[in-house]
Amino acid sequence: MKTSHIMGAEQSAEPERIHITDIESALNWLRLQYPSADGISLARPLHQLAEVYALMVYYQQEWVAAHGFPTEAMHFWLDWYATTPDTPCIAICSTAQGDAVCKGCGRTEFEVQDWQALNPVAKRMIWRRISQEGTAWRFNKYAERAVERQRHGQAQD
Repeated sequence: MKTSHIMGAEQSAEPERIHITDIESALNWLRLQYPSADGISLARPLHQLAEVYALMVYYQQEWVAAHGFPTEAMHFWLDWYATTPDTPCIAICSTAQGDAVCKGCGRTEFEVQDWQALNPVAKRMIWRRISQEGTAWRFNKYAERAVERQRHGQAQD
């Protein structure tokens, strides 16, 4: 697999993309932050992301490239991103014991080691992958523990 340097971290050459479900989540969060003044029109932050979302739906695209994403829409997407859990870590890391993929969170050894250097789009792509795989302990027997850690705001990674 080819690698490149992005924000100082090695990662796959796969282009950075944002999944439609992240845009939907951001839109739902923004609706609460910027309610419609008249019940019909969209507030500017919603309009910016809704335009991207509408084009994705129209062209039946699940992903949109981060490169070329409208600047203002990205700003509002990042506002939503800041409200999401930063790391999938549940403090049970098997990469320290030599596993290529952590049994606890589902990230690769590289992703665990360089998590802090990854940008938000790269992190969300990883979150999407591990959520879809659903094989990490965070998604089954340790899911309650991860939620509890988030609730108490304990530092992770």
